[in-house]
Amino acid sequence: MTLRQLLEEGREELEKAGVADWALDARYLLMAAFDLDLASLLVKQERQILPGDESEEKTRCYRQMIGRRAGRAPLQQILGEQEFMGLPFRVNEHVLTPRQDTETLVELVLRERPDPSQSVLDLCTGSGCIALSLARLGGYRRVWASDLSEEALKVAEENAKGLLKDPAESKADFRLLKSDLFEGIPKEERFDILTSNPPYIPTEVIEGLEPEVRDHEPRMALDGDEDGLKFYRILAAEAGGFLNPGGVIYLEIGWDQGAKVEELLRQAGFQEIRTVKDLAGKDRVVRAGWP
Repeated sequence: MTLRQLLEEGREELEKAGVADWALDARYLLMAAFDLDLASLLVKQERQILPGDESEEKTRCYRQMIGRRAGRAPLQQILGEQEFMGLPFRVNEHVLTPRQDTETLVELVLRERPDPSQSVLDLCTGSGCIALSLARLGGYRRVWASDLSEEALKVAEENAKGLLKDPAESKADFRLLKSDLFEGIPKEERFDILTSNPPYIPTEVIEGLEPEVRDHEPRMALDGDEDGLKFYRILAAEAGGFLNPGGVIYLEIGWDQGAKVEELLRQAGFQEIRTVKDLAGKDRVVRAGWP
């Protein structure tokens, strides 16, 4: 058997399983199993896989990964990594896979609040993709990130070690805290920027999601209660107590939640409220200023 034939075997299995990007995913998994880039794969695709050599073990690894993907485990969880804002983030079943949609929030913060002397609080941090991207790309002096899940915080800590300089060589204060939204944040602390990608999918909608999300991503990071707005109500009501005057809150939202989240923030006393669209033209981020 050649690498090309092995690739075709994987493609056929993923296509039968209903995987949307079956051809592309099979190729990514083959490249990972055999430690190849695309150019190397093209050159070596007719190479024979011989019994007893190291390629045999890599073949077993590939078939195991194909089996997991056919079972609808997300590609990123199988590979253990996802790129976000040009940075590599470790991911597993305990965190949401960082998505390009969320880059809209990070880019907006970097554009609107470029002063690195500002401080950031990121709630529901998951893999840490928002907080660590801001710490790395924005150079903010203080970035705190929290999550209720201890397993998610372990992933965020691993990402912090890979993406940030040794704390002994850096003046930045990056800190991870276990907290149910604001409960674990010291009451006396104030921040200039507050970010969050909270759970916002209505409970009944979750069952209709793709298996990769419904069955393999953490339910607590998805479920926004009956109407999807549970966490926005808490964020709107309590965020002002943790923001400096003139601070700004940035919230990722579902495509149809902009007007409702805007109203929650308006009722809580926020000003200069607006909704920002993602690259697909869908409402994605609500930002609001604290007077």
